[in-house]
Amino acid sequence: MNPGLASIGMATIESRRLVLEPQVAAHAQAMFDVLGDPAIYQYENEPPSSVEWLRDRFARLEARQPPNGGQHWLNWVIRLPSGELAGYVQATVCADGRAAIAYILHSRYWGQGLASEAVEAMITELKARYHVRTMSAVLKRGNLRSLRLLERLGFSRASAELHAALGAEPDELLMIRN
Repeated sequence: MNPGLASIGMATIESRRLVLEPQVAAHAQAMFDVLGDPAIYQYENEPPSSVEWLRDRFARLEARQPPNGGQHWLNWVIRLPSGELAGYVQATVCADGRAAIAYILHSRYWGQGLASEAVEAMITELKARYHVRTMSAVLKRGNLRSLRLLERLGFSRASAELHAALGAEPDELLMIRN
């Protein structure tokens, strides 16, 4: 078992300009506003249907793992110096040292380096505290902004074999960082 997963109390992470706070149900109202940004959904699914739905989802995620165990859900909201929430970063961490990461940032903060800073801060935490050795991210092939972000952070395209083995869809890219 990964020693960092034995006790899953999450830490607040501070970077140069941001604070990553462990996501809890109390963040639902502010995050509902962030996640209501239509620009986010050019390549993503759809916004949450209601604050109540989001609050219930966040409450379930506070368990930090599914009922059957086997992995851990680490979710942080991104807080700006102004106190506003700008988005989130998250990782699903497996006991074998792998993690699948994801992130969303409201479009008014795009192009400022905030997503890179938040994801890099999370990666540093994943490696140091949870002993993650390999990270993956899945994105839509047309999402060039996210592709460039991942490449800047040291991710590269997975092989076709790994892409298929991990179940990425044909319109998706699987990116890996070791």
